Amino acid sequence: MGASELVAGDLPVGPGGAGAPYARLARAVRAVARLSRALERSAGGLSLAHYRVLAAVAEGHERASRVAERLALGRPAVSASVEALCTKGLLSRTGDVDDQRAVQLSVTPAGLRVLREADEAMSAKLGELVAATGHAAAVLDALCLIGESLDEATAQPTGRPS
Repeated sequence: MGASELVAGDLPVGPGGAGAPYARLARAVRAVARLSRALERSAGGLSLAHYRVLAAVAEGHERASRVAERLALGRPAVSASVEALCTKGLLSRTGDVDDQRAVQLSVTPAGLRVLREADEAMSAKLGELVAATGHAAAVLDALCLIGESLDEATAQPTGRPS
């Protein structure tokens, strides 16, 4: 079901006239943006951009091009994050034996520790916020479904979520 179907059939029309059916979606977008910032603040010194790249490499996406596809980012953005993470000693680069033009990325032991700490801190923060809703299981289920939807969208030929 697309956003237009949701808006037309399920979302209440709020004050404001034209475009008012989108008010609930806009509130949700703003909540997700605020949630992202709250999670980033809880992650210590690791930015969300660096967290996403580190997590993608830890999940087995060893090339920058694959990380870019997985995260639906441009290669320059991923390259900048990879460079910063390598400088901090959280990622390492090695030559790819199958393709001399490519570089293999791997998470260093320090990177695994930082990633684990960030996962734990952000999970604790998310757990706290989700528990405050009074609907923890439903909210977590919805967030997991959104994650699956993003995975499916990035698996499309364009590599970009729609």
